[in-house]
Amino acid sequence: MKRKMLTTLAGSAALALAFAFGASVQAAGAPGVAFVYIGNPGDAGWTYAHDQGSKEVEAKEGSKIKVTRVENVPESADSERVFRDLASKGNKVIIGTSFGYQDFELKVAKDFPDTVFLHATGFKKAPNFGTYDVRMYQGAYLAGVIAGYVTKTNTLGFVASVPIPEVVRNINAYTLGARSVNPKVHTKVIWINSWFDPGKEKQAAETLIGQGADVLLQNTDSSATLATAEAKKVHAFGWDSDMKKFGPSAHLGSVVGHWGVYYTAVLQQVLDGKWKNDPVWWGIPQKAVNLEDLNAAAIAPEGQKAVEAKRAQIASGQWDVFTGPIKDQTGAVKVAAGKALTDAELQRLNWYVEGVDGTLPK
Repeated sequence: MKRKMLTTLAGSAALALAFAFGASVQAAGAPGVAFVYIGNPGDAGWTYAHDQGSKEVEAKEGSKIKVTRVENVPESADSERVFRDLASKGNKVIIGTSFGYQDFELKVAKDFPDTVFLHATGFKKAPNFGTYDVRMYQGAYLAGVIAGYVTKTNTLGFVASVPIPEVVRNINAYTLGARSVNPKVHTKVIWINSWFDPGKEKQAAETLIGQGADVLLQNTDSSATLATAEAKKVHAFGWDSDMKKFGPSAHLGSVVGHWGVYYTAVLQQVLDGKWKNDPVWWGIPQKAVNLEDLNAAAIAPEGQKAVEAKRAQIASGQWDVFTGPIKDQTGAVKVAAGKALTDAELQRLNWYVEGVDGTLPK
């Protein structure tokens, strides 16, 4: 369903904007920075997290930038019109915050070479088109460690959105974390084929609970999974932001993406004329991802100690979640001991690890 797009404008002042790819533009007012959202901040999830990041950089830069936010933009040709309109209005940095915008945003970027286009979770590149992401799978792994201690049925549930590598990584990481402390655990997955559909998310969570899952995680954008867990008296995690208020008793912690860490850094680079078009993929070491607000009353002390040890290990940058040995569902070794999946391999991930039930949709 198409929803009315809302645009919010804030702040203006004079400042020169220099671009690393060689163009130097003297703006009549503060340079425009536009954020394009697939939903609205009221989702308490993905869009909310990006909006918090945009507000963080806006607060830091103040009158040095002029921020525009466009909400409820579908991943279709409609988004191309939005990106083109924002570029035509003179915005100097345009940020598309959803995977499905990639081709539409890239097409517009080629027509506006003096505008910096940034795209979340994508993989394509052009001189003025950069990509960025945060390693949510690291937080999913930590959630799995907690789940491995808390589960009584040894069955975890995962409400999945759409079958792309980003989501598969999180399912696998959640399972790997749980099985690292409880090898008996297995994970059931239900795909809803949507990023945001509270009704389907609730139904999927109820089905998983009916199948014996007593700890749930989701890669969807609403708080429906946690709220359902609260109603059914099982446990779950928040995703993208701290969702504790939607299920205080069920809540074990929230996997939070701190997009403001990236937005602050990259916009400062653009303002300083030092932006380099290199893909950015930050995680726990850069404080761009974390598992937060742990429910100490529901997590045994040994579980809390275990997750803190793993968090420190990841934060050191010396170890990552997809370090072998790792087997797939058939028992075949996919990652040898002492090896780790490369970023390129993680971005193409299309198989389930041992312990995930069912088959990956084609």
